[in-house]
Amino acid sequence: MSVTLLIPFAINLAPKSSSWEEAATGDPSQPDSISQEPQSGNLDQTDHLHNIPPRDDYLLDPAWDFEAAPVTRTYNWTLRETVWAPDGVVRPMLLINERFPGPLIEVNEFDTIRVVVNNQMSNATSIHWHGIYQNDTNSMDGTVGITQCPIASMSSFTYEFTVRGQSGTYWYHAHQGVQASDGLVGPLIIHSKDERQLQQIQYASDRIIMLSDHYHDLSGALARKYLAPDMENTEPVPDGALINGRGSVRNCDELPHRQCDNSSSNVGIPTFDLEPNRHHRLRVINVGAFAEFQFQIDEHELAVTEVDGTDVQPKNFHRLNINPAQRYSVVVHTSKKEGTAFRMRARMISHCFAEANPSMVETATGVVRYSTLAENRMAIEIPDTIDWDEAIGLECKDLNTTDLVPVQVVAAPAKPDSLIFLRSAFEIGAYRLSRGKFNTSSWRADVTSPTLFRSIDGLQARNSSFDGEKGSGDVFVNDKAFHQPTELVVQSSGIKTIDILISNFDDGNHPYHLHGYKFWVLAQGHGYPPRKSLDGPMDTDNLSPLYDSLDLSNPLRRDTASVEAFGWALIRFVADNPGAWAFHCHISWHAEAGLLMQFLTRTDLLVDAEISEAHRDLCRASGLEKGTGPKDELYYDEA
Repeated sequence: MSVTLLIPFAINLAPKSSSWEEAATGDPSQPDSISQEPQSGNLDQTDHLHNIPPRDDYLLDPAWDFEAAPVTRTYNWTLRETVWAPDGVVRPMLLINERFPGPLIEVNEFDTIRVVVNNQMSNATSIHWHGIYQNDTNSMDGTVGITQCPIASMSSFTYEFTVRGQSGTYWYHAHQGVQASDGLVGPLIIHSKDERQLQQIQYASDRIIMLSDHYHDLSGALARKYLAPDMENTEPVPDGALINGRGSVRNCDELPHRQCDNSSSNVGIPTFDLEPNRHHRLRVINVGAFAEFQFQIDEHELAVTEVDGTDVQPKNFHRLNINPAQRYSVVVHTSKKEGTAFRMRARMISHCFAEANPSMVETATGVVRYSTLAENRMAIEIPDTIDWDEAIGLECKDLNTTDLVPVQVVAAPAKPDSLIFLRSAFEIGAYRLSRGKFNTSSWRADVTSPTLFRSIDGLQARNSSFDGEKGSGDVFVNDKAFHQPTELVVQSSGIKTIDILISNFDDGNHPYHLHGYKFWVLAQGHGYPPRKSLDGPMDTDNLSPLYDSLDLSNPLRRDTASVEAFGWALIRFVADNPGAWAFHCHISWHAEAGLLMQFLTRTDLLVDAEISEAHRDLCRASGLEKGTGPKDELYYDEA
């Protein structure tokens, strides 16, 4: 029997308005975020700007053994504050082992990943392994306030988990505040022993292309401004864009208010040497905080062969639209007879930005050369190659994935056990603060008491707060154990099929990511989903026109899908993974504004779970809120 959960919401008719403001995190009287000034004082006295990794650092090993026996792969990371100039403008950044982007993690399915994180930064932090299922290791998901307390300044923590049941392109990033935008990001690649068979086009090389929007200011200062009163719909607009952490040289004369240095080796046009007359796989990841990108290589079609770790039948595109947190593998054939160098373009879709940034350079540029050269150098000139003649899209929406068919056929379950309706919106509340909401809930992390810890402790104590109301079934909104205005938690026990119907009442596109799972994308569109009556409830009966039209034979499976402005999407997942899992908008500023809820699944197994003493120790440290976003109370005197 299908049970529909209609989570109540209220329509706020207050006038809209929002944006971003200054300073940083936690108590504004404390130096919680690193200085905007380079810590070394004189820039000429530091080697940080010349410490860039080799250009082919993200070129995967062609001799990798896909069938090697499972091993434990250990990585030792030190997180530090430093100065960096990806596009010539010097700014403070947060780096892993003095690298930006961070080190490549490359493993086989069934390998164990062990990462020792030594936090030498001023603020607390955590690392989330984006798209990783974390079967039986939910506490390693790295989500502050949900699966762990943050790693305090000058402390260490070891993440350890085994990869099972998945392969493909993933990544990692900080999950405290918007620290990922300050540099704490990197790629994570999982190989399957069947990788060559799952990929329908055989390729000569395999490499990673990370796209990111780039800001010249620290995320803490930007978040404080954005979350201030009367600042709705004015997300921080990037200053530029990067490809694998590199940006085009900026004209320092146009930026007199910035410290600018174009002499460092990490400034310039990245070059990618591809052997001619061969196929090459590019794993494209949007690791940015805000911008959707259109990615292309002039005069070359891109055959999409993977979506968020799901291998798909090849489909050609001229331009690849990719939202924050999404990943696509594309295969390009180096077969052009005229020319040996071609322009790579990664355009931010800037008309999605509410405000103008006069300093912004909206396109990151790279160069693809038909060459087997291996020397580490930058291209000096940008090739004069031909852009595609079709118009640049003006809508902020997902790539049209309708025709992308998974190679491995996995039918979606015939019907859901529960339907969760989520109204996604930004609303003006007390003190004129604009906050993101799922229905009536705007998330606020409790950094000292994660959802997972409270849940396991409560279940083991047989706390009645974790019992559903009579007649609620095994899937229900738990508003007894959790404070629904700041923690919307849908709880389930046993293996349940759950549908999420999201209606976006905002004028912006939202890429939604589900931790711990992949979901089937069943349908999406603009306006209202098809139903019998506009006045009827959002249940499977009234939505029968939509449900009757679904093709469940082999829908696309992914972990991050976008809902366009004033649009909707219907996704389905099987809730069989024990733990507390975030579901949130992956525009980092929106998550900071509260656009996050949680699924607490398989509580029948969580009752026997344990929280390690190492995790408990994290919660006993001081300074855990350093690095979080500003509390609403900070603005009360300003309103």
